[in-house]
Amino acid sequence: MTQTPPPIRVRAEIDLAALRANVRSLRARAPRAALMAVVKSDGYGHGALPCARAALEAGATWIGTATPQEALALRAAGIQGRIMCWLWTPGDPWREGVEADLDMSVSALWALTEVTAAARAAGRPARIQLKADTGLGRNGCQPADWPELVAAALAAEAEGVVKVTGLWSHFACADEPGHPSIAHQLTAFREMVAYAEKEGVDPEVRHLANSPAALTLPEAHFDLVRTGVAMYGVSPSPELGTSEELGLRPVMTLAASVALVKRVPAGHGVSYGHHYITEDETTLALIPVGYGDGIPRHASGRGPVLVGGRRYSAAGRIAMDQFIVDLGGQKIDEGAEALLFGPGTRGEPTAEDWAQAAGTIAYEIVTRIGKRVPRVYLDG
Repeated sequence: MTQTPPPIRVRAEIDLAALRANVRSLRARAPRAALMAVVKSDGYGHGALPCARAALEAGATWIGTATPQEALALRAAGIQGRIMCWLWTPGDPWREGVEADLDMSVSALWALTEVTAAARAAGRPARIQLKADTGLGRNGCQPADWPELVAAALAAEAEGVVKVTGLWSHFACADEPGHPSIAHQLTAFREMVAYAEKEGVDPEVRHLANSPAALTLPEAHFDLVRTGVAMYGVSPSPELGTSEELGLRPVMTLAASVALVKRVPAGHGVSYGHHYITEDETTLALIPVGYGDGIPRHASGRGPVLVGGRRYSAAGRIAMDQFIVDLGGQKIDEGAEALLFGPGTRGEPTAEDWAQAAGTIAYEIVTRIGKRVPRVYLDG
C-alpha cells in the first residue's frame, strides 16, 4: 500500500516499485545466474527489511548482508530463504548464525574454528562459504593459504559439522572498465575455485560479480551475482553510465519543507564563517536538513537543491541541522518543497550530483542519510 508523504521537516521517499524494476532489469543482465540482493547498512540507507522483501518479490533468491547482526535481524523479522553475511570478527554470534540457517563467510582458519565450535554446540551443521582474496586485499584467503583452508573445511565437512555451500571473491576495480586487475582477478578466482573443486569441494554457488560486474562483465557472472547499489538505482560509477543509461531507476528521493523565507540586505553574511556574503538585497530560504541528517558538509557552497522549480546551490556552510539557499528574486512560501535529490525526472538533482559536489561517490550519499530522516515507502 502506498503511503502519502506527510508534511514533515524532511523525508526520504523510497519507491519500492522502482526497486523491483531494478531487480528485474539486473536479472535480465545476468540471465543464467541467481541474484543476491545486498541490503547491508540498512539497505544502503533505504531500509533493509522492506527492500529485502521487495527484492525477493522481484525474483532475487538470496539476500546479502555485511554483519551477522544485520542478517539475524532480517531472519527474526521473517525473511526466509538464503541469507549470506560476510563480515565476521572473533566472538561474533556464530551459533546464532548456525541456528538461523545463515550462510556464513569464512576467510581464515580462526573463523573456521569458531564456526565449527558453534555448529557442535548447536548440534547441527553450519553452512559456510569460503572467500578467496583474488586481489582486493581486504577480507578473503590469500592463494598461498588457500590449500590449508580448503583442507580444513573439507575435514570439517567430512565430520558433518559444516557444509561448504559456496566459493566466492570480490572485485577491486570492476567499476573501471578495462582495468588490468579485472582479468587478473578472474583468472585467480577460476584457479582457486578449480583447486577447491579438485580437492572435493562441491559448492552450490560460485560468485564474484558485484553491481558493476553484473552490469558489464558477463564472463564474471558464474552462478550468482551480488547486486548492491545498482538495485537501488544508483550507477556504480559515472564511467559506466548514468542510472538512466544503465536502465536503472533511483529508488530514494530526499525532500524537505522550507522552514523560513526572509529578505536580507546586500553584504549580509550567511551561515558559519560567513563564507557566503550576499551581493545584493535578496531572499534566503532555510532548508531544515544538515550533516546531522547525513547531508555532507563537504558540499558546502555546492550542494544542489530544487526549490520552486529552480535549482540552487547551498549558500555558505552546511550546518548540522540546516543550510541556506539564496533565491534571488524568486518568491516562495514556507512549507514549499525542496528536493535535494531523486531520479531527476522533475529537474531535481541526483545522488550523483551531490556526490560530485562533495567529492565522494553516490553510494555514500544515499547510505549516510541518517535515522532521524523518516523513510516513507511508496509503491507505484
